[in-house]
Amino acid sequence: MRAIEITKPGGPEVLEIREVPDPKAGEGEVVIKTTATALNRADIMQRQGNYPPPPGASLYPGLEVSGTIESVGPGVSKWKVGDQVCALLGGGGYAEKVNVPEGQVFPIPKGVSLRDAAAIPEVASTVWSTVFMTVHLQPGESLLIHGGGSGIGSFAIQLAKAKGAKVFVTAGSDEKLKKCLELGADVAINYKTENFVARVKEETGGKGVDVILDVVGAPYLNSNLEALALDGRIFIIGLQGGAKGEINLGLLMAKRATIAAAGLRSRPTKDKAAIVQEVVKNVWPEIEAGKVKVIVEDVLPLERADDAHRILEHGTHFGKVILTT
Repeated sequence: MRAIEITKPGGPEVLEIREVPDPKAGEGEVVIKTTATALNRADIMQRQGNYPPPPGASLYPGLEVSGTIESVGPGVSKWKVGDQVCALLGGGGYAEKVNVPEGQVFPIPKGVSLRDAAAIPEVASTVWSTVFMTVHLQPGESLLIHGGGSGIGSFAIQLAKAKGAKVFVTAGSDEKLKKCLELGADVAINYKTENFVARVKEETGGKGVDVILDVVGAPYLNSNLEALALDGRIFIIGLQGGAKGEINLGLLMAKRATIAAAGLRSRPTKDKAAIVQEVVKNVWPEIEAGKVKVIVEDVLPLERADDAHRILEHGTHFGKVILTT
């Protein structure tokens, strides 16, 4: 099969397409003939040498795919050859075939094309496991999403609205903010021209927001606390602004705040399977009802993975970028 290899840490030019051995379905695994894979920020970090795959995972980048099951390994009971599916991976999506534990495989939501389904597993699993399973966003509460124009952000806006929350977003351009509002965001803040804390306080009568989903990290620690309501919760899923920073513990205590953080990729297979079950139960109905749509900005062939990475790094896209095989 063909797969994209990272030849050495570096820029997009280190991604090369090569002929490599086909994967085999092990115990409890299926092999998917890939239709498409979607890009994530983690792919860029891996390419740069800053985010190695977890033990046992494929060395090829790619954390989600869609396609058709080509073979099933011993002990597989949920899937059969020929099933059209999408899947959450520890790696290996940038390839024509990939093996994956059966518990990390999803059915294709009704109304979504096989190609576009590649853009769902990682964002749906990330948003549901953080915002809902861990910090328990409730109907009537408010959620602030940093990076509203990203794949995560565009999905989180829609899902939070579908579940009855008021949604605030930040983004770096008015064009992205307009698209966020079209997806259902209630308040859109340009972080380049506005102080997001002041705007949140203004819009909430000084109360602050109940939950913050943050991809920035260290530079936003104290600003997030200032924007948070009493008993508020912050979930950090990215470190785009840096990993080390100071925090005002007095403010943390005064707000009775909770700060949580986690990555999805390194979680045990059992944990990922539990998340997948929750996503199918709670998120798939919203997609199939048309309340949550897959937002795809660019579609490129697998051999142009380097160009796809450049699009993601440039940061002007809205939603997801897909590679097709």
